[in-house]
Amino acid sequence: MGGPRMALVSMSMAGLLGWAIVSAQSYPHAFPRDGVVKLFENERVTIWEVNWKRGVPQPMHRHISDMAGAYLRYGPVAVTTIEQEAAGKPLPPAVPFDVPRPYFGLKGVTHREVDNGGPGDPERLAIMVDLREGYVPTPFAPKAGLEPAFPRVGAKDVLDNERVRIWDYSWPPARPLAQHVHDKDSVEIFFEGGTIVSKSADGREDRKTWAFKSARFVPRGLVDTEEAVFGTPRAMIIELK
Repeated sequence: MGGPRMALVSMSMAGLLGWAIVSAQSYPHAFPRDGVVKLFENERVTIWEVNWKRGVPQPMHRHISDMAGAYLRYGPVAVTTIEQEAAGKPLPPAVPFDVPRPYFGLKGVTHREVDNGGPGDPERLAIMVDLREGYVPTPFAPKAGLEPAFPRVGAKDVLDNERVRIWDYSWPPARPLAQHVHDKDSVEIFFEGGTIVSKSADGREDRKTWAFKSARFVPRGLVDTEEAVFGTPRAMIIELK
């Protein structure tokens, strides 16, 4: 009963499945895209400033690497998977959250992200860090007696897994930190600005002012002291494992 019709349906389903597999392979990486700016790149990371712009269509995309980061401004964004979109399901409601908010996502995720806020709603902003594949760190042994940069007093451990550990930290004003070693490569994402003076082990002084959404890469092995000489800078600090 209905043999030819069932065969036709089966062939159609097989064709759709094959199309989906081929199509999935052609999805672009999450970045770059409209509203996204590359801030920094080396063999370990690529750092992106990500703005979800209202009224700008966004493609279905696939994350080709693990990604960590921090949301710096909340804005309504609807995230739709391939399956949800294929089934014609309505956009899921956005769920508000406090910022700064740490983030980690595994590679292979394929979805679409759409700003679906109203005229008076803010647009979401984040700094996202692609964790480059294939990097093998060289052996590293810190000098005996040096404390690691983290953990430190006042730093909150807000996310920890096999790839990264993320700290939420505010530099206390006019209170120098003892000399320490950055025993892991890290990315600092600033939520509040300020000026930090760093002094390296050889006595060189580096004075930099950081603003909201500034980001910097700190290499493993750096030995320094740090002091906030203006403001109380606050950052999400992503240590790479």
